Amino acid sequence: MVDERLNVLMVEDTPSLAALYQAYLKDEPLTLTLVNTGQQAMAHIRRQPPDILLLDLILPDTCGMDILQWLHDEGYNITTIVMTAHGSVDVAVDAMRLGAYDFINKPVEAERLKVTLHNTMKFRSLNKLVDQYRHEFERERFQGFIGESLPMQKVYRLIENAAPSSATVFITGESGTGKEVCAEAVHQLSGRIEGPFIALNCAAIPKDLMESELFGHVKGSFTGALQDREGAVIRADGGTLFMDEICEMDLELQSKLLRFLQTGYIQPVGSSKQIKVDVRIVCATNRDPLTEVEQGRFREDLYYRLHVIPIHLPPLRERGADVISIANTLVRQVSREEGKAFIGLSEDTTDRLQAYHWPGNVRQLQNVIRNAVVLHQGEWIQVDMLPPPLDKPTITAAAPPSDMDVTTPVGVLPLAIQERRAIEAAIAHCKGNIARAAALLEVSPSTIYRKLQAWETVQ
Repeated sequence: MVDERLNVLMVEDTPSLAALYQAYLKDEPLTLTLVNTGQQAMAHIRRQPPDILLLDLILPDTCGMDILQWLHDEGYNITTIVMTAHGSVDVAVDAMRLGAYDFINKPVEAERLKVTLHNTMKFRSLNKLVDQYRHEFERERFQGFIGESLPMQKVYRLIENAAPSSATVFITGESGTGKEVCAEAVHQLSGRIEGPFIALNCAAIPKDLMESELFGHVKGSFTGALQDREGAVIRADGGTLFMDEICEMDLELQSKLLRFLQTGYIQPVGSSKQIKVDVRIVCATNRDPLTEVEQGRFREDLYYRLHVIPIHLPPLRERGADVISIANTLVRQVSREEGKAFIGLSEDTTDRLQAYHWPGNVRQLQNVIRNAVVLHQGEWIQVDMLPPPLDKPTITAAAPPSDMDVTTPVGVLPLAIQERRAIEAAIAHCKGNIARAAALLEVSPSTIYRKLQAWETVQ
């Protein structure tokens, strides 16, 4: 049986055949519309494109091939089944070239028509799964991020799932990995997009001013408070407050932040008035928050209040070919800003950037590219244009896989290690595109994803 109700348009100019086919399909869970001319068919498609089109090739006012060509030119995504009493191999081939899914000869028997429709539905379901797979696993860009590596695909899915919630998001990752980009993505995909996004760097504000910056103050509350001032929390009312480097916050202020999170009320410095505020909190740190709790520098109760939905941003060195995708995008972007002619990286430069370990992550890569573009001329960034330490070959080689036995005789490696090397080499060759790597290895993409997840678990 067909798995879901379909909208099917049948173009058949012979009334007896149209009635017969309609009888064949009367028990199928579909909505069938009958028309008998090409003009009627095109008019119906413009108004309400069907899921499936049953198309007779010989019509009183036009040729079915012309309708196929029209569908192709207009970009309609309609699964078309061609039906004709004048079939031939050449006609079938031409129909397929124009996008027809199947070709059946008339008169069509009941079982043949039903089987064709069932197969068509399976085809449509598979296409939906492929589209979903591509959306979830092959995105090259996402809300300000660039990269299609597996670690970043996980981040994208976490952001999508977390954003609609009102729960607090706790972002961790090394400096330069894009924590503020992540916070903005959460805001953009949330129900608070119409509200403000306020970023507050807890490490950049002096301890004595932090409470005022966070909660505001009233005139005269301390020396220099010449007028009332709204804090970041009030400015973010109805939107999102991003608190970067949250682990740098003073312990005393942490208790006041906890009180606000528990009650939803703040009290500006020097004021006796409490103010109700509706704010979604997103915080971030480049430290290990649990270590900070264990060392007594971060309140445990505040940690558990904030650490509701954790998102960890991987360092650039773990993102494979994303390094090159980001670098090429930066080259074009900075070249436009600086009025230069650079369009990309040379092959040697690509190898040098890919081999480097990037302790400063994306921020360091941005600085390297800007330096090269500003100080040089040309179309391609060459190796000798790179600033230190990229101007010299990388000395340290990548560590061997954790499961490699260093005592294995030369030339003899366990099959599992050879398999891992082959998969990783294919992924690198395809610049992180899992689907293309799977095609080269002649395996399904799901096989590669299972392998990668298994290795990640072992590590």
